[in-house]
Amino acid sequence: MMALVMSQPEPARIEEIDRGVLDRARASDPIAMRAFVVRYQRMVFALLSRIMGPGAHVEDAAQETFLRAFRALPAFNPAGPARASTWLLTIATRLALDEKRRKRFPIAELAAADAVPSATTPEKEHARRELGAAIARAAGELSDDMRAAFVLADVHGFTMAEIAEALGILENTAKTRVHRARQHMRERLAPMRTEDHDERP
Repeated sequence: MMALVMSQPEPARIEEIDRGVLDRARASDPIAMRAFVVRYQRMVFALLSRIMGPGAHVEDAAQETFLRAFRALPAFNPAGPARASTWLLTIATRLALDEKRRKRFPIAELAAADAVPSATTPEKEHARRELGAAIARAAGELSDDMRAAFVLADVHGFTMAEIAEALGILENTAKTRVHRARQHMRERLAPMRTEDHDERP
């Protein structure tokens, strides 16, 4: 996660659902719709948790995301510019931001457990927890809109155009939000990077 924040490597793209299965889901085939949920549910849960914070409300929001997606799926154009995953995450993002505006949720850690190498010593485990806490604090200082832009860009690999579409803003505004969020995260995590270098032999 430190590398993610410091250098913004290209996030891995999710494998999209098979076009035939997608077409059957668009025709309301129940088996294909189940396959759609299975393919994308982890991605949706991860995004919602990072924006809204952990809790039962994430499961409710995920269910609502898929309900909205299935209502709109017949109109989705698989040959259009949007991938099914970015289209779905756009629905999830808008829902999460709307929910956050209505009520406050606990801040989620952006650092997933699998984003940091497994600890083999108590010292490494302590360092992992410290890093996770530092990332959570830094991300918690971001506004909801800036946090969403950062998560979409650096965790889910959205382009600036896709972020603009997801958040309903201009592309230049999306660039500004992502840039400022990255700058904020770098500044807040710089002391930990310095400590990490100082501790190396």
